[in-house]
Amino acid sequence: MAQGRGEPARNPRRVVRSSATSDRSIRCVSTYENLARERGYACIAGVDEVGRGSLFGPVFAAAVVLNPERPIRGLKDSKVLDACERADLATEIQRKCLGWAVGAADAFEIDQINIYQASRLAMRRAVEALPLRPDYLLIDALKIDVPIAQEPLIDGDARCRAIAAASIVAKVLRDACMDRWQRVFPVYNLTSNKGYSTPDHRKALQEHGPTALHRFSFEPVRMSCRETWWNGYRGEAAQQDLFSGTADRGAA
Repeated sequence: MAQGRGEPARNPRRVVRSSATSDRSIRCVSTYENLARERGYACIAGVDEVGRGSLFGPVFAAAVVLNPERPIRGLKDSKVLDACERADLATEIQRKCLGWAVGAADAFEIDQINIYQASRLAMRRAVEALPLRPDYLLIDALKIDVPIAQEPLIDGDARCRAIAAASIVAKVLRDACMDRWQRVFPVYNLTSNKGYSTPDHRKALQEHGPTALHRFSFEPVRMSCRETWWNGYRGEAAQQDLFSGTADRGAA
């Protein structure tokens, strides 16, 4: 797990729903962190995942504890930033925050327990890898199995600065991972499509078949395989379990 500390400072659960969840221009604010501090919480981590809809490789998650004394301008959902903006912000987040960490769940785990549960597992690993222990979590849409007070926020990466910071760090590190796998599997064009179900990726799957790092529980991968490599989730999870609650929000 990647993790790090920023430079030191100088001196009843519910899912909160947005009234405009499809509006990606929602203002990204510190309101949720400030409210948590008013309630007595001192170490607040934002948590988000990326790569849930990808056909290839791990799902990544990051946890970030922002430093309220060292604000970062420009935090917003990683999906509305270009690659250069994300990279610059990720560097600034890692430098200024109180702590950050990244966790992942690999393709084998995804095929064993389903992508929804694997996303929760990656988030839990990120939180547990933090170099300091948070006492409150702000999470994009999900709840995770850790004994820490937490608040899931629909569209949290667009509305909450701590979650936005986590989405940026996770996205930059996952994209770097895809760039490295591109050198091993050049025919899939992973640097460009990041493993998602794009026309070029599906065409490569039809022509070359999947790798061992593809997610066989995902239909486009399974349909491109000449032999059966996947026989269902461990414990035979029902299909509706994959999309319970907020699991059907789409790719990060």
